Amino acid sequence: MIWFDIVASGGSNLAADLLERTASTLRVQEIVRLSLAPAFLLAGIGAVMNVMMSRLIWIAGRIEKIERRMEDDRKTKGSRELPRLRRRRKLAQRAVMLSTLAALTICVVIALLFVSAFIKPQIGTVTALAWILTMAFLVTGLVHFAAETLVAAGGQSGKSASGGRDEGS
Repeated sequence: MIWFDIVASGGSNLAADLLERTASTLRVQEIVRLSLAPAFLLAGIGAVMNVMMSRLIWIAGRIEKIERRMEDDRKTKGSRELPRLRRRRKLAQRAVMLSTLAALTICVVIALLFVSAFIKPQIGTVTALAWILTMAFLVTGLVHFAAETLVAAGGQSGKSASGGRDEGS
C-alpha cells in the first residue's frame, strides 16, 4: 500500500516521502502508545498458552502411558480413562490452536497500527475487525480451555475411588 501511495503521488523520492510521513515524533509516540495494549494482550495470551501446553503435554503423555500398558496385554483400569483423556486432548488442542490464532491476529493489529502511520488511506475499520477477530479467537479458546478443565475435574471422582494419584488433571 505504501508503494501504491508513493507511485500514485508521482513517484517522488521514496526516502523523502517516508520521512515526511513519519517526521512527527508525536505521531510515532501515539502509535507506540496505541500498540502497548495489544502487546500486553499478546504477553497475556502467551502466558495462558504456556499453561494450556503444559496440560496438553501431560494429557498426551498419560494417553501414551495407558496405550503402552494396553499393548503389553495387561488388563488395566486405564482403558476406561482413555475416552475422557482423548476428549480432554481434543479440547486442549483446540484451545491452543484458537489462542495461537488470537496471538497471530493481535500481531496483525499491531502491524496495522504501525502501517497506518505510513499510508494515506484510513484503515481503522480493518484494524477494528482484526481486533474483534482476536477477541473472538481468544474467547473461544478460553471456553475450550475451561471445558477441558471441567472434563478433568469430572474425572477426579473416579480417580480418588481407585486410589490413583492424577497430578495433571
